[in-house]
Amino acid sequence: MDLTARITAGRGDFVLFAITPPRQSTPSDRLPEIARATIERLENLALDGLVLYDIDDETSRNPAERPFPFSPTVDPSDYRAGHLGPWRTPVIVYRAVGKYERDDLRDWIAAQDPHNTLTVMVGAASSGASPAVTLADAQAMRSELNHDLLLGGVAIPERHSRRDNEHLRLIAKQEAGCRFFVTQVVYDLNAAKNLVSDYRYECEARGLAPVPIVFTFSVCGSMKTLEFLRWLGVDVPRWIENDLRHATNPLAASLEQAATTAIELVDYCRRLGVPFGLNVESVSIRREEIEASVELAAQLAAHLRS
Repeated sequence: MDLTARITAGRGDFVLFAITPPRQSTPSDRLPEIARATIERLENLALDGLVLYDIDDETSRNPAERPFPFSPTVDPSDYRAGHLGPWRTPVIVYRAVGKYERDDLRDWIAAQDPHNTLTVMVGAASSGASPAVTLADAQAMRSELNHDLLLGGVAIPERHSRRDNEHLRLIAKQEAGCRFFVTQVVYDLNAAKNLVSDYRYECEARGLAPVPIVFTFSVCGSMKTLEFLRWLGVDVPRWIENDLRHATNPLAASLEQAATTAIELVDYCRRLGVPFGLNVESVSIRREEIEASVELAAQLAAHLRS
């Protein structure tokens, strides 16, 4: 079964790889070269799907100085259509819905082929924002214009640790049409387990079947990258920070930690009967971090298929 069929059937056990399209400032003649290098790097990993992020400026959510300056990227859907044609698996295209005018978003939703495209819709970065299109608006558009387009939502285990209601948010999104969820980068294993457990038993209490939760992992090769993860709202336990700070090779230590966390979550989800996927995120421009992300994806794919 391909990714679309698996999610439609409520099944998990799949591996994804997530990238950010090149910056808008990238010369247009370099885009085909970058896309070709990406495909060559990933084509032998036996991935079930590719994820294309839609980057938005999140300074309204966090007033602290951004560790890395925001730089707009090529529209993920345009990048896929123009340069990733040879890619053979379904693609999950993110949509930060607040960036788009209503008519533009309606046209995009209606034009998508649900056989090889899925989407994750992301709402405004801050509750104080007043975007032209809200997340609820976008979800309703999808239901009206392209009901077969598989819709995903964002899951944030750290928010569950703070508010104890993320599982209820997931169920509300599920009732609004979400057929899968993708987490922020997971470093706090306990937060992820708590969310899975509460979601699974709340689904049982309501007579709902759990949908796949896709756990995202990323390698961290420097303390500045760690600082950026924290700016994005990712909780990194102190013991992991200490390990990375004092490791001879922080990148290798991060890869080992991510693989260990992923494998424990796999075992836990299987025991609870919650369908799951694994997503390896690679948004760095540093070659060594990109290569470490590819190695992590290879290890996780091998573990799922062993």
